[in-house]
Amino acid sequence: MQASTHPRALAGGTLVLLALLSVLGAIIGIQLLTSLGVTPNTSIIGALIAMLLARVPLSFLNRFRSVHEQNLAQSAISSATFGAANSLLLPIAIPFLIGRNDLVVPMFIGVSLAMLLDGYLLYRMFDTRIFPASGAWPPGTAAAEAIKAGDTGGKQAALLALGIGAGVAGSWLGVPMSAFGTAFLGNIWALSMFGIGLLARAYAQPLAGVDINAVYLPHGLMIGAGLVALLQVIGQMRQRRTADAVTDTVANTVSNTVSNTVAGTSATTSAAPPELASRQIAYDLTKTLRFGAIAYIVLAALIALGSGLYAEMSPPMLALFIVYAAFAAFVHEMIVGIAAMHSGWFPAFAVALITLLVGMLLGFPPIALVMLCGFSAATGPAFADMGYDLRAGYMLRGNGADPRFELEGRRQQLAAGMLAFVIAIPMVYFSFGTYFAQGLIPPVAKVYVATIKAGIAPGVAGKLLLWAIPGALIQLAGGPRRQLGVLLSTGLLILNASAGWAVLVGILLRLLIQRRWGESARNKAEVFAAGCIAGDALYSFFNSMARANLKSR
Repeated sequence: MQASTHPRALAGGTLVLLALLSVLGAIIGIQLLTSLGVTPNTSIIGALIAMLLARVPLSFLNRFRSVHEQNLAQSAISSATFGAANSLLLPIAIPFLIGRNDLVVPMFIGVSLAMLLDGYLLYRMFDTRIFPASGAWPPGTAAAEAIKAGDTGGKQAALLALGIGAGVAGSWLGVPMSAFGTAFLGNIWALSMFGIGLLARAYAQPLAGVDINAVYLPHGLMIGAGLVALLQVIGQMRQRRTADAVTDTVANTVSNTVSNTVAGTSATTSAAPPELASRQIAYDLTKTLRFGAIAYIVLAALIALGSGLYAEMSPPMLALFIVYAAFAAFVHEMIVGIAAMHSGWFPAFAVALITLLVGMLLGFPPIALVMLCGFSAATGPAFADMGYDLRAGYMLRGNGADPRFELEGRRQQLAAGMLAFVIAIPMVYFSFGTYFAQGLIPPVAKVYVATIKAGIAPGVAGKLLLWAIPGALIQLAGGPRRQLGVLLSTGLLILNASAGWAVLVGILLRLLIQRRWGESARNKAEVFAAGCIAGDALYSFFNSMARANLKSR
């Protein structure tokens, strides 16, 4: 039975737990990113900690038996992990490596604000046509299924446990079980392109002698697909405005008709049609995107001012930098969010590198490129992670059956995420010096700096433009729901052959199961797949912690 009111994130024992989990998540993110170069998804860890606390025979811990409390716990720890590592520590490592320690604080202030904006924008855009609540969001689905299984038990719990066991065993054997599980949850067309991209990247050089990364094929495809995806977002906004106008007309007609009926039915005259009830939990997408664009321009200007770029660039070039930096950050989070929603993977590093390459082609000086790269890299991870968390909450709250409860739950998740971000900010600020002094620097930052120092090679602009054309055409052919171009580019940017095979084998099994047993087996397959993703996440987390401990000795 669903609770009448949602637990408050910033009240009593819940606040204490979320604060402690945020500290833990930030430590995990910083430690693993600097030692291994990876950031694990700690969402399931937060949920498990809340579940364990609920089993302690103390009355004040009974609150954590609520699946909604557990949802807040997993939201806080995952937000802190990705926020501290990807959104804060990685960007400030770039000016440090370039030898400009005076730029670390301006960068830190800018990316801290960008991280907070990132999470808030996803909260505003969740359950819209761009980022529907019904989307796959695989890690979020896995977290929700794990929490539900712990709460209800029974056959679903057994099936999930079987999936977790398969996920752990497969990961131990080197099989990316998160990719396998995702194949059962997402759009088949999008995931097929993702798998094809992974295999093409892995086997192009061994089989055809072509290094597609060296000819900038993935980068060009992503540029073309990303631009078309942006235009498709604009088109969906226009469609939404038209649909809203029609809905409003229908609503007014219904309201006028009801108001003219027999008196004594005042209790029902105020009830809105179902279409309007669903719209009450979704913010105006146009206003949200406009707000985001303006906010990113302000942040880009703040970074330019704080870093002294105004003294190194002409006014027209400075204006171009501010506009492009805001555009790059905004597009970066959109592409990362779309890829994360469909596949559970987000190419944040690669897309930030693409924005850096374009910035180099535009002729920005090295210091401007440093600030541009850090600002772009900071957007996206917190955005995608918030999507995972809200998807988990959406499932646990009954898939939107009660719009008011759903909206309140989202607000509390936002509060949990923002609390985690706010805690992560001072933790990174007061610890990064110690890590950097020991040479513990995110490996990705070294790639960015090496690219800036090397400069742009001749002919790169032509290659990017050449490959942008097919990328745009593929994205256009697939439409905004399938996101073929973005997902193909995502796969091509990642060197992981086993993940490609896991995705395609999973899709094949999914089709065979549906053909043999029909839709009746779909839910069981999805629960098992969620278990595979959760098992992979658990194994990856504890394995990463063990490797980090061995490396530190």
